[in-house]
Amino acid sequence: MVEPDRISVVIDQDLESILPGYLANRQKDLLQITKDLQTGDFVSLQTMGHRMKGSGTGYGLNEVSKIGQEMEEAAKAHDGEQISKLAAELTTYLQCIDIVYKEL
Repeated sequence: MVEPDRISVVIDQDLESILPGYLANRQKDLLQITKDLQTGDFVSLQTMGHRMKGSGTGYGLNEVSKIGQEMEEAAKAHDGEQISKLAAELTTYLQCIDIVYKEL
């Protein structure tokens, strides 16, 4: 199995104390995405996508925002297959990021 490339993300050091909690919540979101897909709860998936779209950029994680936006759109269309792909993309991203804290 080929290991995915590491992704370095430069984050404002002011976020150092809260970013681990944010990332842990995205891991929890992945569990909820699976549950919501199983039950067909596209309203919850749309809300989760909307939240990620809004919060990712604030934490310097533009990829989370992009995935959130796409998830919100896929949930509106009830496209479970696309949401599954986006969940896999988010999983890979979270596993591959290396956070570099700097004063911005």
